[in-house]
Amino acid sequence: MAQEEQVLVISRDILAEVGLFQGLMFDTDRYLDKIFAPGVPRFIPRSSAESDPSYKQIIPYVIITHAGKCLCYVRGKRAGETRLVGQMSIGIGGHINPGDDGFPLLGFREAYDSAVEREVEEEIHVRANHNDRIVALLNDDSNSVGSVHLGVVHYWTLDSFDVDKKEQMITRMSFADIQELQTNRESMETWSQLCLDRLDEMAKHAYSN
Repeated sequence: MAQEEQVLVISRDILAEVGLFQGLMFDTDRYLDKIFAPGVPRFIPRSSAESDPSYKQIIPYVIITHAGKCLCYVRGKRAGETRLVGQMSIGIGGHINPGDDGFPLLGFREAYDSAVEREVEEEIHVRANHNDRIVALLNDDSNSVGSVHLGVVHYWTLDSFDVDKKEQMITRMSFADIQELQTNRESMETWSQLCLDRLDEMAKHAYSN
């Protein structure tokens, strides 16, 4: 019998202690210091995490950009989160598991950073050089998916469009400018809508760090 997937979570109480918010939060350091403090993050079975909003699953959500355009795609039928199938997304990311490089040998923050690179590489192949900045946290308690997840929004600035898809769940992948993305906003998953609405602000944070 296959062992159940374990995912990285924090207690919702930790988020509430720092300051519960809805949407995007750009004051990231204050939250990240608490989220990755010793004894705070832990792994629990995914089935428990998906059905218990007292936990927040930590999800890296990577926005990939070059020359004023943003990577976008449609989640295919093989997407791990079936509730998002068929929706457009501008974020690459997924759950953090104990098998990811560095857990538990490194500190959780260092191991998380390594896992983000691995997660992106599982879904797409980025041949271009890139800069990675954490620009925001994303919390959306307005729906069943968002209520059990907390996004850590990364902004990758590439030096070319040299990106290929790898995962079958990535379909209709392309780079699009903000105007094109706004035209398709209503077909996007909620997290992507929230990010799209403040994409210019994210860029400013990425370039100012």
